[in-house]
Amino acid sequence: MKVGKLNWDDLKNIIDDSRGAIRNDVRIRSGIGEDCSVIDFGEYECVVSTDPITGAEKNSGKLAVNINCNDIASAGVEPLGILVTILAPEGSSLEDIKSVMKEIGEETKKLNVEILGGHTEITRAVNKMVISCTVIGKGLKNKSIATSGAKENDDIIVTKLLCLEGTGIVVNDHEDKIKGILTHEEIAEAKTYLNSLSVVREGAIAGKFGVNSMHDITEGGVLGALWEVAKASNLGFRVYKEKMPISHVTEKICKKYSIDPLRLISSGSMLITTKNGDKLIGVLKEEGIEASIIGKIVKQKGVLIEGNIEKEVLPPERDELFVLEERIM
Repeated sequence: MKVGKLNWDDLKNIIDDSRGAIRNDVRIRSGIGEDCSVIDFGEYECVVSTDPITGAEKNSGKLAVNINCNDIASAGVEPLGILVTILAPEGSSLEDIKSVMKEIGEETKKLNVEILGGHTEITRAVNKMVISCTVIGKGLKNKSIATSGAKENDDIIVTKLLCLEGTGIVVNDHEDKIKGILTHEEIAEAKTYLNSLSVVREGAIAGKFGVNSMHDITEGGVLGALWEVAKASNLGFRVYKEKMPISHVTEKICKKYSIDPLRLISSGSMLITTKNGDKLIGVLKEEGIEASIIGKIVKQKGVLIEGNIEKEVLPPERDELFVLEERIM
């Protein structure tokens, strides 16, 4: 199989065939596109999510904290604790592990998240460090937002810029090869993108505002996230390429390596559907968070519109970051 997430059909079959017990106290359970599971604890509910970091060489601790806390934020609740597993390859030094944990400690302090525990080992099972985290959040009963909650005629909003994570990873990991494509100023700008990966603030704001659906835009980019929201909600979408917020720096890199930025990993941007997009954008901007309406939720299939051309959006395949990494080497 190719590097990257399993395709939708294979993953769905595995989930359906291996679900295990079904408990009444699980309100939102695992499924395609769902960022979190939600467990009923009486007056409150527990929100949990887990994800590894495998595609980055540098800043892996920072990425691990943010992508997992972002999943919790997509439910509209605040992350409170994280468990960290580090699998380091043979030959790793104690300083390598300390460096990653320092990053994790710094990021969790910023987000007011406690490190609850975890596991660390040196193993021949990996050829580079793998970090896997599980994050826990707490919210009032029946208030957590599901990916599957999108409604027909909802406005579709994305926050900040798309491709922050993908662009930041490539420039930080391959600066020597990017120097011929970007100026010194553009390289410096791209390096700052990894400082904007958290969507915890916009998740909390949107949760309080009252929205129908949220989804952290990760592997598969914005088109992958849109497809997952639509599939989970049994709906479609119409979005416009010219409305996608993409930086000039990202566009230059993607053009050079023939990469589709709309399918490039995009942690740092939240996908939100709501009946009143303009009002939510105003609320977000009051808090210093830029946001854009890129289209609408509809009954029919998912469609990307570019000029006068409409193209159906197919299920997400492996992220363009892995393609880019192959072409840049």
